[in-house]
Amino acid sequence: MAADQSSNNAVLFEDFFPSMVERLGAEGFIGELCNGFRLLMDINMGLITFESLKRNSVHIGLEELGDDEIMCMMTEGDMDGDGALNQMEFCILMFRLSPALMNGSRRLVEDALLHASTALLGGH
Repeated sequence: MAADQSSNNAVLFEDFFPSMVERLGAEGFIGELCNGFRLLMDINMGLITFESLKRNSVHIGLEELGDDEIMCMMTEGDMDGDGALNQMEFCILMFRLSPALMNGSRRLVEDALLHASTALLGGH
């Protein structure tokens, strides 16, 4: 996803995920999401924290995000309430932030999540 600031300071995202899935396949796409997670995570905790997301957002073109927007993303993705995102929460959040993936084939989402679960449990 690429971010762009609109004239009213709303962050607009261009959704590249569907073309990535088409080009890489479900397994390759999940691999790229896992790479993105590692890029954004706090190395010592193995989780994406508010601080690590803020510090590393420049690597993914989100350096213009304010603290409120970063906190909103963290809150939306934090399913277990620990204040941080683990790899599964991050992958689920990325799917939820992609309208085209969410509105696309249910099977595509299920396949990608299955691959994510396998990668997490298998350590790939």
